[in-house]
Amino acid sequence: MKLLIIQPSHFLGRSNRNLYKGGKKNLVGLTLPYLASLTPAGWEVKLIDQQLADIDFDAEVDLVAITVWTANSLPAYEIADKFRARGVRVIIGGPHTFFFSGEASEHCDAVGIGEGETIWKKMLEDAANGGLKKVYRAEGSHDLKDLPFPRYELLDFRNYSRFKTLAVQTSRGCPFRCDFCSERFFLGNSYRFRPVSDVIDEIRQSGGKYFFFADSTFAGKKEHSLELMEALAPLGVRWSALWSANLCRNRQFMDLAKKSGLLHLNIGMESIDQATLTGMNKRANKVGYYSEILKNLRERGISYSLNFVFGYDSEDESIYRATLRFLRKNSVPVAYFNILTPHAGTPFYERMVGEGRLRDVENIGRWPETACFFQPRYCTPEQLEENVKTMYRKFYNLGSIFSRLPIPTSRSDIASWVVNFSQRKTLHANTAMENFDNF
Repeated sequence: MKLLIIQPSHFLGRSNRNLYKGGKKNLVGLTLPYLASLTPAGWEVKLIDQQLADIDFDAEVDLVAITVWTANSLPAYEIADKFRARGVRVIIGGPHTFFFSGEASEHCDAVGIGEGETIWKKMLEDAANGGLKKVYRAEGSHDLKDLPFPRYELLDFRNYSRFKTLAVQTSRGCPFRCDFCSERFFLGNSYRFRPVSDVIDEIRQSGGKYFFFADSTFAGKKEHSLELMEALAPLGVRWSALWSANLCRNRQFMDLAKKSGLLHLNIGMESIDQATLTGMNKRANKVGYYSEILKNLRERGISYSLNFVFGYDSEDESIYRATLRFLRKNSVPVAYFNILTPHAGTPFYERMVGEGRLRDVENIGRWPETACFFQPRYCTPEQLEENVKTMYRKFYNLGSIFSRLPIPTSRSDIASWVVNFSQRKTLHANTAMENFDNF
């Protein structure tokens, strides 16, 4: 049986239905090689990342599996429809199906909802026997023990950069309950983590030097992360992750992170306004500690980037100027500015529904443009969009870059300069600010 697993690209924009085609990727995504590792013997597997390779719609294949986020759902449906038109069966899974299984089912023979470990083999078994059901729903959450290692041998590494970074999952779920985040729904309400020995074995077997821990939040259980970092230290690898800002106040934790090879840290700082953080249910973030947090990162020479979200009712127009002052005062190397988005299932979404403030619901999350899908309190949706675009222009202008960034003498410094000029290139090209490249 021949199985084709596809990760679709995304459209460049609502008015530009060309597919995004990048150059060589830095990040080696986990989904395709991991699904291949879950596939039982008896299947001949081929993997296609549509950002890197074109799809042969005439290929001899018995089953097509498509992994879908909302961001690439429309191209995914086009792919599925083309294969089904010639009689090839198609199954669809991924985060998008958790909320939009009915929509996805219109374009496939079977839709998978939830974690793949519990339904993938059953879907393939039924496909082989000619007995596919319309819906497969995972029951419960996997404990993450003894997960198979990704089948990287099925990837063409010529499509990736010299400094390719492999994605590794050390945990699943999130212990936090942020008002705007939908990840805990499709990743499960329980926070689980893999045995440290399993993670280390996977890293060793991969032969890689650079890794990205693809967790909703690294160190959701601090003791587990301390054990993992102790085990990483002798390996000589470099790694990146996302974790909660408050951990950066823990000097023991940060010293071990540096020792174990931490290269870059992404932090969901979200806002410099404490009332806004309270409204987000972002309890771990305390504005009074922000300067200390950033100082601890600078002292250890750790590259970092900050995420911000704008649009909460507690804000007013002064938030933009205040945020830029904070970033420049603290010489923040990289920052990303996002519009608050009402994702299905979240408390924020339900609140906007109840208050009649949603707009353009069908397009939420489908396009890479900076777009507002609700009615803010203090401005129009269009003004919010322009305010965020202005943040990017001001933060990444040449004066700002040269005032914030140090002379590039270390690898982390060089990385910050590269990202800053990459953002400038995006701005001057007038392309979308949202980054969908890693889906």
